[in-house]
Amino acid sequence: MREITVAVVQMKPVLGEPEDNLVKMSEFVSTIASQQRVDLIVFPELATSGYELGVRFTEIAQRVPGPTINLMAQRANEHGVYIAFGLVTKEKVESILYNSAVMVGPDGDLIDVYNKVHLRGEERMAFREGFKLPVLETEIGAIGLMLGWDLAFPEVARSLALDGAELLCVMANWEADNIDEWRTYLRARAYENTLFIAGANRVGEDVTMTFGGESMVVGPRGQVYASLTDEVDPDTGKPLEGYSVARIDLDEVRRHREQFQILQSRQPSVYRSIVKKY
Repeated sequence: MREITVAVVQMKPVLGEPEDNLVKMSEFVSTIASQQRVDLIVFPELATSGYELGVRFTEIAQRVPGPTINLMAQRANEHGVYIAFGLVTKEKVESILYNSAVMVGPDGDLIDVYNKVHLRGEERMAFREGFKLPVLETEIGAIGLMLGWDLAFPEVARSLALDGAELLCVMANWEADNIDEWRTYLRARAYENTLFIAGANRVGEDVTMTFGGESMVVGPRGQVYASLTDEVDPDTGKPLEGYSVARIDLDEVRRHREQFQILQSRQPSVYRSIVKKY
């Protein structure tokens, strides 16, 4: 058995205040790690900044590695965990920004960075699209990183699965009005690719948007191992900040793939239309 413990964090970033958000993230890491042995903690998309910043993204974007990544790598080292989180990054050319996901490891090192491929709406005005889907080979397993709207495209999860991913970390800013999509996509991608998914979605409001939470860990047969679906304010019905922890066995990925033959039964020569531009 290859059992690991995964935590998904559902937080409300303070818009445009990365220092405050890093303090909150550090507190979540300390609280989670002090209550149980945990191997991986997943935060939402753009956890350090909030979503509706527009041109202000330029002010807080950081290079990779940079101060924010170094700080979270220090927290990962202090508690002996892997941490995945979303932030805005930049190239040496100041005007090139990415909506990125980063993983840091228990040795205090940067494992890898992923730049979001599928930008939605106003994101296209702020960020450049990424063009790689890395699979991170870690001591706890092979992990893929996804951001927000990437989840709506089955090609992303399938590509990562074919490249060996056993666990997908999905960091999102999924809106409350569309939260049924979020639930459905998480389970569908897990079923389709016979793997685990740790989905961390933010809560709260920015300028015009309200976010829906319902962070969860889903197994290779669509079973929900842990969820924050019921974490809501009794007065307003809005989702609350919090975290949820699940113990999972990555050997189930191989067992279920051998049993159901989903990947093995593919017929790639029939799927040519998938790679055509619409």
